[in-house]
Amino acid sequence: MKAFSFIRRGRIWLLAGLLGWSLAGASAAPQTNAPVVVPLPNTHAHNDYEHVHPLFDALAQGFCSVEADIHLVGGELLVAHDAKHLDPQRTLESLYLAPLRKRIRENGGRVYRGGPQCVLLIDFKTDGAAMYPVLRRALEAYADIFSVFNDGRQETNALLAVLTGGYPRELLAADPVRYAAGDGKVGDLDTNPPAALVPWISENWAGLFRWRGAGVMPATDAAKLDTLVRLAHEQGRRVRFWGAPDQAVFWQALQEHQVDLINSDDLAGVAKFMAAHR
Repeated sequence: MKAFSFIRRGRIWLLAGLLGWSLAGASAAPQTNAPVVVPLPNTHAHNDYEHVHPLFDALAQGFCSVEADIHLVGGELLVAHDAKHLDPQRTLESLYLAPLRKRIRENGGRVYRGGPQCVLLIDFKTDGAAMYPVLRRALEAYADIFSVFNDGRQETNALLAVLTGGYPRELLAADPVRYAAGDGKVGDLDTNPPAALVPWISENWAGLFRWRGAGVMPATDAAKLDTLVRLAHEQGRRVRFWGAPDQAVFWQALQEHQVDLINSDDLAGVAKFMAAHR
């Protein structure tokens, strides 16, 4: 009788143990209902570093281009809009290069698994000639994730670095092995530099157009915009405007006129707009 009681209790303990293990395993299993982030190739996170979580807030919304302003301070590349906001802990490497490499390795060689090439737009805020060699060394150390231009041949990778602001185009163009391309202006549509060197045209909207998003875009603005976009696309370049209204009516107009990138500070707003117009 005692032996039977012991065996019965043993079975109960075993059953309870198996049940506990099963429940623990279920709770530890990965969640399958987590939202899937859809990459948005036509979005650019303007001044991305000013968000609460630089880079990650933009990636959580599917942005495929982010912008970092850099300053050369004591040999370090610090990220900030202006000098008064510089922080030695906020470097280009710590905010962007290192986390991007980690993410790309975890996602099978892309920022978004199976997604498009993404862009890191790097805005030169201090002397370009002094900063370029330092930046070049930094990008070279991450050549496993960046597209490389070797004697005019592009080796496409997960990320394309595009330089803007006061970057020295002459030094960039003369570099036999480049780890970046450069941003262009409207005047480049007349001189037509190689698209591999200048794949983007970025301009101040307010400096070219009168329309600010109220009512219908004036016909003169629409015609000028269409001409600019057409020339850029014929030359193999993308178009981005900054200093523009950051609202849905303007984003809609950009799409209608085939502007390649929506430049915005409103990450969630743009993601919602793109989802509605996908």
